[in-house]
Amino acid sequence: MEESESKGDKVEFDNFSVVATESTAEELDNVFEVNEQDSEDKVEAALFIAGRFLNLQELIMLTDVNPIMLKEILHRLEKKYSVGVLRLINRSNSWKMDVDEKYHYLINKLATGNAEFTKAEQETLAIIAYKQPIKQSVIIRIRGNKSYDHIKKFRGLGLVTSKQIGHTLELSLSEEFYEYFNVHKAEKKNLDEGKQEL
Repeated sequence: MEESESKGDKVEFDNFSVVATESTAEELDNVFEVNEQDSEDKVEAALFIAGRFLNLQELIMLTDVNPIMLKEILHRLEKKYSVGVLRLINRSNSWKMDVDEKYHYLINKLATGNAEFTKAEQETLAIIAYKQPIKQSVIIRIRGNKSYDHIKKFRGLGLVTSKQIGHTLELSLSEEFYEYFNVHKAEKKNLDEGKQEL
């Protein structure tokens, strides 16, 4: 008995006991580290693939990582991506993987050929951006009934905000629009000033 105590601590379970040695403790640590690394990899992959802000609930649903571990992982990833080309942005407890601002010009070049929006959707969004705030009824007159679907999609993605004005909606670009298309504040101001001059 003395010999087993010198090699490790005795751990009692329901009807049996196990001697926890230094090697079993190391094995448990290794298993925990592997599980934790796997969880971190899942969270990192989800953020990278999403391309949009994800809140805690969405990350939990996507990764099955418990909330306490998830918060620790997000904290570590924020540190990891505080330098370099990639950044992890935290906005109101939602996270998004993005590139450093100095490379946004590349994204803007790529976004113009973005297959996520059809040419017709891009044209509808351009009218909203140029004329905002604009009534939905005006867009429908200009672009036709298919624009209802476009507007519904933009609102669903959070790119366009709306408020009820009589029997129609008044549409404007949201802050998410500027973040989604990586439009800097200075460019936004120039767009607004250019619009006022016309």
